[in-house]
Amino acid sequence: MRIGFIATRLHGTDGVTLEVEKWAKVLTKLGHEVFYCAGELGGYAKDGTLIPELHFADQSAFALSQRAFGIQPDNDGYALADQIYSRADEMRAPLRSFIRSNRLDLIIVQNALTIPMNLPLGVSLTGLIAELGIDTIAHHHDFFWERQRYQTNAILDLLDTAFPAKLPNIQHVTINSIAKARLNARRGINSIVIPNVLDFSSPPPAIDDFNQEFREDIGLEKDDLFILQPTRVVQRKGIEMAIEIVKRLDLPKSLLFVSHRSDDEGLSYWSWLKREASVMDVDVQLIDHMIGPKRGSINGHKIYSLWDAYINCDLITYPSLYEGFGNALLESIYVGKLTIINRYPVYNADIKPLGFEFIELDGFVNEKSVQETKILLNSPDQMAKIAKKNYQLAQEHFSLEVLESKLKELLSNF
Repeated sequence: MRIGFIATRLHGTDGVTLEVEKWAKVLTKLGHEVFYCAGELGGYAKDGTLIPELHFADQSAFALSQRAFGIQPDNDGYALADQIYSRADEMRAPLRSFIRSNRLDLIIVQNALTIPMNLPLGVSLTGLIAELGIDTIAHHHDFFWERQRYQTNAILDLLDTAFPAKLPNIQHVTINSIAKARLNARRGINSIVIPNVLDFSSPPPAIDDFNQEFREDIGLEKDDLFILQPTRVVQRKGIEMAIEIVKRLDLPKSLLFVSHRSDDEGLSYWSWLKREASVMDVDVQLIDHMIGPKRGSINGHKIYSLWDAYINCDLITYPSLYEGFGNALLESIYVGKLTIINRYPVYNADIKPLGFEFIELDGFVNEKSVQETKILLNSPDQMAKIAKKNYQLAQEHFSLEVLESKLKELLSNF
């Protein structure tokens, strides 16, 4: 089949971009031809169809989002909906052209029918899918009702029409069992669960000539502990707990390095974190300027991949309050690093029951977890045993082979 991926953004290291690459790899292996369309393209998708207004940062989309979900949402829902539908009509032609010019048999909409970061895009896709009758997979990573910022609005009817759309030619895919149950309860929509995956059949990267200076480049000395928070700076990541962990480990230098910085949800949380870290005498540093989708150099300075950060670190903090699944958790398993996690709902429902072992928090930093961390940091044999067990479990449940099996089943429905 000729299959087209449609998203707001296919560039960088966000969860959607990463998962699309894995899906495309498996679909290509199965003999299908894949195409890409988004408001921002790069890496594997760089030669796709660029439609700038699909991006959630598009000026018009952003303004409509602010009116719908900003600090003071627009109370005139009818007028706002009219403008969203008007903008959606303008988007429909280039989207239709992408589908028709590439003679697509199937489209896979990545989160654009799920979370309303670009309201006109979701509405436009809903209308276009109905108009063309094209077979569609709607891959849902995080629904609007799972995010506090979308709870207050005057366009609930519009949201319930397009996020996600309920049409006979759409097969819905959720990434965890909680989302599956809530989608069915809220909208009467059935879905299949396909979790996030990683290529566990390939060995993880190692220290090499390129990345052996990573620790030095971020200012660490030989005996310093490298603690990595491999996430964006958004409130649901619970980074304040990571800061407290670093403080309570009583290290000679209290340092925490954050791999990503994101302006997607504003900078107020980052400003608050810096104040909290200052009070605790913890140095929190962003290293996003040194990390890119792939290795390279800018003005003579190395740009590392995220894997270079992972394999150089000593401890990973992942105290998220909520995750759709948890790509960083799979990545920490892949590189075999000691990891502290907060027991977020999907972890409790879909990951923990499989037998994985991590240092766990229950919404706050407790003394037991701190002491366990100190012990394991000084017990390499025990750490290696846990890492091996977690890797084997992940290979069984969250590998590309698992994804291949599930995609075969999914495509057989069309």
